[in-house]
Amino acid sequence: MSVESPPAVVLLDARVRGLDGPGLRAWARGGVAPDGAEFVSRSYREPFALVGWHGGRVGVDIERLDPLDRAFAESICTPAERKSFGGRLDDPELVASLWCSKEALAKALGDALAHDPRRLPSPLTWPDGAAGRWRARRLRSEAPTGHVAWLCWEELGAA
Repeated sequence: MSVESPPAVVLLDARVRGLDGPGLRAWARGGVAPDGAEFVSRSYREPFALVGWHGGRVGVDIERLDPLDRAFAESICTPAERKSFGGRLDDPELVASLWCSKEALAKALGDALAHDPRRLPSPLTWPDGAAGRWRARRLRSEAPTGHVAWLCWEELGAA
């Protein structure tokens, strides 16, 4: 697997194997990485797990589309995002996408807990899904109905 190619991503559905939460996590951790995939990222939103592998740093996140209050939405936005999306922060899909994209990026950067979402611009706002050598895309076809999923990765061959 070349670092210049997009990461491999798989969605796991615990229901097809009759797994509980711990079983889903074990399944996600037991997957075999494609050749050349040095990095792995996992995200869980039962009954689903999303796993991404890549030769460069990678992050994935999946979230269910649940009603979210405006205070939460504002608490995860940068000042520019509040200005840009302010009138739409009641839209659960937008807010989930903002959060999910930031979470995937924070994982790719190395430690999701080390990055304050109020200071981390969402990949949702990146022109053409790129910022320097970082790439991002919403995983529309991989996300089950009622969910949002994002993938972020480091493209080592990019400027």
